[in-house]
Amino acid sequence: MPKILIVGGGYAGFYTAWKLEKWLRKGEAEVTVVDPLPYMTYQPFLPEVAAGSIEPRHAIVSLRRHLTRTNVVTAKVTKVDHATKTATITPEVGPEWTEEYDQIVMTAGAVSRTFPIPGVADEAIGLKTIEEAEAIRDKLLTNFQKAANLDAGPERDRLLTTVVVGGGFAGIEIFAELRSFATDLLKNYPNLTIDDTHFHLIEAMGRIMPEVALETSHWVLKNLAERQAIVHLDTQLQSAVGGKVELSTGESFESDLIIWTAGVMANPVVRNTDFPIEARGRISVQPDLRIVTEDGTVVPDAWACGDVAATPDLTGGGVGGFCVPNAQHAVRMGKQLAKNLAADLRGENTKDYRHDNLGAVAGLGIGIGVFQSGKFALKGFPAWMAHRGYHGMAMPSWERKIRVVTGWANNFVLGRDIASLDNVTRPRAAFEEFASRPKPAAPAEEPAAAPAPEIGKVAGQPGPAYATPADGETKAEPVAAESKPAAKKAPARKPAAKKAPAEKAPAAE
Repeated sequence: MPKILIVGGGYAGFYTAWKLEKWLRKGEAEVTVVDPLPYMTYQPFLPEVAAGSIEPRHAIVSLRRHLTRTNVVTAKVTKVDHATKTATITPEVGPEWTEEYDQIVMTAGAVSRTFPIPGVADEAIGLKTIEEAEAIRDKLLTNFQKAANLDAGPERDRLLTTVVVGGGFAGIEIFAELRSFATDLLKNYPNLTIDDTHFHLIEAMGRIMPEVALETSHWVLKNLAERQAIVHLDTQLQSAVGGKVELSTGESFESDLIIWTAGVMANPVVRNTDFPIEARGRISVQPDLRIVTEDGTVVPDAWACGDVAATPDLTGGGVGGFCVPNAQHAVRMGKQLAKNLAADLRGENTKDYRHDNLGAVAGLGIGIGVFQSGKFALKGFPAWMAHRGYHGMAMPSWERKIRVVTGWANNFVLGRDIASLDNVTRPRAAFEEFASRPKPAAPAEEPAAAPAPEIGKVAGQPGPAYATPADGETKAEPVAAESKPAAKKAPARKPAAKKAPAEKAPAAE
């Protein structure tokens, strides 16, 4: 039975495996998915997770629960040698091993791309994972709690200042959603006002959201300004050391929450393969998603799609002639790759991937959104409904759809939860604080030398100091009866002149 190895369980990898389960006949192939995470993250929901509108677990899809006929391996693929058709798999615990395959699908996705700006690596947080979105939500809530106990001043301003770097779809959505969330929080903090909160978005280009019309982007800027959210266009981040944000315009301010959304790059795992890599670090593929060399020669039994692949955009609308790295393309590529792979196993013809973009939709906070399709645009509440409707239906599996939509309904009636679980990063902190621990063993001490007897007291025997021999005779017996056996009672002292010399040594000890 042919073995198919899928490297990566994100959008493209999950949908490839999911559709292979549908289109492959029983016993036609054995499919294995390898990913360090046991779930696929529905990334368009990350801004709403950060804003408390969706529960974090509802925005992910368990691989093992939904890929019932696929071998799911929670580990990293650290090397691929297609010449021998082997992959090195490295788990978090235990030794690595080599996995053989007949067909390979590279869908390792993308990671945040940053620039060597001082302080960014130490102070900022990305928006590519569900853990990052949840941490952003908890950070914002915790900062409000801290700020509510402070008087107006630099420290309170720092806690209530949020900075987003990058004005693409992801940046604008997280920026607007957090602005909406912060405004909603103010009703629970009567000592804080909207003037105490500060939101800054930094964009190096002269406009935001290049996926929508310029007029639509201007409407978004105006809407954000009315909500006291500042967008810095034609501005670059110069430094973020210690949380102090310094801009190319000379402006500076301090922030305790800096979010980086200014670009992504292909997963670095592609560098540890023998597949052809193009200038931007992606695997080169032809329109039917087969991997090809620089001269267009097909690499047998090798496929790639999603953010990790440089896929030609046959519609002519892609940047540089390639499909842009977004969720719309990754989902549809995964479905097409599964069809092509099944066809290839059966000796049938494959089809090229082509997707005519029907439009772009973005949520900008509760009740606010934008939708752009060609020259047609929706703004405000209708666009927000279109955003939720589209992504609610795009979420894979009815089980996930129901959880998300039910959560939206609950929040509409009951409001968003505003309790921070920031301590989840140290779940044992409370237990450790009060847990009893055994006392350290005392260091062994050398036995002390026996002290010299006091005058009037026989060595090793209790008795009053400076006692006369008569007192010693009358009082020694009762004391010895209480503390020492009678057999060990010392005899009455004899005159020193009659003692044998040998008896002096024990007395001296």
